[in-house]
Amino acid sequence: MATDITFGFDTALHTATEAIDKLHTTAESHHRVMVVEVMGRNSGWIALQSGIAGGGDVILIPEIPFTFDKVVEKIIKRKESGKKFSIIVVAEGTPHPEKGVIYKQTGNGRRVLGGIGELVAGEIEARTGMETRVTVLGHLQRGGSPSPFDRVLATRFGVKAVEMVAEGEFGRMACLRTPRICAADLSEAVSEQKKVPPDGEMVLYAKSVGTSFGDE
Repeated sequence: MATDITFGFDTALHTATEAIDKLHTTAESHHRVMVVEVMGRNSGWIALQSGIAGGGDVILIPEIPFTFDKVVEKIIKRKESGKKFSIIVVAEGTPHPEKGVIYKQTGNGRRVLGGIGELVAGEIEARTGMETRVTVLGHLQRGGSPSPFDRVLATRFGVKAVEMVAEGEFGRMACLRTPRICAADLSEAVSEQKKVPPDGEMVLYAKSVGTSFGDE
C-alpha cells in the first residue's frame, strides 16, 4: 500500500501485453475466442493493465464480480457486429461466479491458484458454440530481462535503502510516491493488500472504450 508501484510489475506487464498482442493474430484469423490467464494472485492489476494495453474485449479481475451471461453477451454482440473473435483476459485469482476462487493441486499436495481460465473458456464455448482456447502465462511473467523502467526503479530504491541504513532509519522501506522516492513505515506497507478500485479511474477508462468486466 505504501508505494505507487513495485519493481517487476512493469516487466510482467510487458510480457502479458506482448502475449495478448500475439494471440490477437490467431484469434482474428481463426475466428476464435482466446482466454488469457495472467498472474496477480488476489489483485487484478496485471490483468487490468495488460487487458487495456493489449485491447482485451473482456477483463475479469478479483475485485469485480462477473457473470457468464454478461461475458457471453459481449462476445455475441461482437460477433453480430462482424467481429468473429474476442480476447478475454482473466486474473488467476478471479472467483468463479458459483465455485469461488479456483485452485489446482500440485504433485506434493499443495494448493496453488489457477484454473479459472479453463473454466471460463469451457463455459464460453458451451454457450456460444465458438471455438475457445486458453493460454496460461504462469511463470513466464516472472522471468526474463527487466524492462528499462524496472531497472531504473530498482536502482532508485537501492540508493534510497542505503541512504536509510546510513541514517539509521530502520523499520522503513523505500517507496515510489511519483515522481519522488520516499521512505514509508513497514507497518503501512503491509497494512492491507493493494487492490484495484472497482470504481477507479483505470476501470472507468476501460469501460468508456467498450471493455467489459462481466458486470454490466
